[in-house]
Amino acid sequence: MSAVLPRALTIAGSDSGGGAGIQADLKTFTELDTFGMSVIVALTAQNTLGVHGVHEVPPEFVTAQLDAVAGDIGVDAAKTGMLASAALIDVVADGVARHGIARLVVDPVCASKHGDALVRPDAIDALKRRILPLAEVATPNLGEVAALTGVQVRGADDLPAAAEAVLALGPRWVLVKGGHLPDVVDAVDLLTDGSTTVEVRGERSAAAHTHGTGCTLAAAIAAHRALGLDVVDAVRAAKEYVTGAIRHGLALGGGIGPVDHGWRRHSP
Repeated sequence: MSAVLPRALTIAGSDSGGGAGIQADLKTFTELDTFGMSVIVALTAQNTLGVHGVHEVPPEFVTAQLDAVAGDIGVDAAKTGMLASAALIDVVADGVARHGIARLVVDPVCASKHGDALVRPDAIDALKRRILPLAEVATPNLGEVAALTGVQVRGADDLPAAAEAVLALGPRWVLVKGGHLPDVVDAVDLLTDGSTTVEVRGERSAAAHTHGTGCTLAAAIAAHRALGLDVVDAVRAAKEYVTGAIRHGLALGGGIGPVDHGWRRHSP
């Protein structure tokens, strides 16, 4: 552990609108009393209305960022987000393994909140082969479960099979996010390592401004792991944090506004 603050790293894409990606992760790290660092793998031209362009960072420069940060400052926990191509996934996986980053939260981002594709077709297979086996915790939503495994989740009863299918790809824990399931009152996520299974519940919100929810949850798990919580407690604490951030979502722009990462300071 750092002598000053636990060190949390995000390896993800930049969201120019500030609500998701690197920006959301760094805000989350700060709010949760960790020192945030970043490896930017892609730039997006993005706002509350959608993604208007994606520019990938050259793989060799992703490696340079990761080596610079991990080799000097060190990493207590990390998360990955948008990894747009197989080439980027390969260098990230190599770097994570080279630096021995064991507390890795993988958010297998495939599309934006608006449905805009954020990864190339070859990235899905590379995620399965290279990144998920390195993950301590994987945090797929229902669409990502389907993309990675072919398993369709239509109700809460399907969550165990979905989690089992993702676990088969190699992560030590899987958190299947079931917040949009129609047959449950609460927002229910299922966390399991194959032997311990926990339902993680939060209030289901009708809030319209939810941009950055998945990024924020994964970053909060990584931050709490950096702080020393075990996986189950880290996920529960992260769920509580993101539930509040959704409840206090910000009506910015003309589309889907961001969650409020500073809700604990901003709310009465």
